[in-house]
Amino acid sequence: MIDLHIRTATAADAENVLSFWKQAAEGTSITDDVDGVTRLIGRDPDALILAEGDGLLVGSVIAGWDGWRASLYRLAVLPSQRRQGIAKALLDAAERRFLAVGGRRGDAMVLEANERAQQAWAAAGYHREDHWRRWVKPFV
Repeated sequence: MIDLHIRTATAADAENVLSFWKQAAEGTSITDDVDGVTRLIGRDPDALILAEGDGLLVGSVIAGWDGWRASLYRLAVLPSQRRQGIAKALLDAAERRFLAVGGRRGDAMVLEANERAQQAWAAAGYHREDHWRRWVKPFV
């Protein structure tokens, strides 16, 4: 087991986070660029939570709080470091953050085809709500 350190990201982490997501996260987002990551950190400095082990970025989660909803995105763990409690540590940090600001429920965005992620979220105590669907419209 690695010596795990959980912390919030800074703007200086943006390029490293993007590189990490290419290795560890499934799917891409319209905001997967340095500008998108630094805008997130600038607007909500506590939202992007990172896990580091032995000087290496090994996990991430975005714990976005808009004053109404506690939204979770980009829970990712480096493939070589999975099944060591890193995702649990990240979710614990995110849930502590949400409780501190008055959050009542965490909503996770999980790709429909990502069965491994669905199992991880279920193991963390989250459940799927089939009566909701996400509706999107890109602005660019």
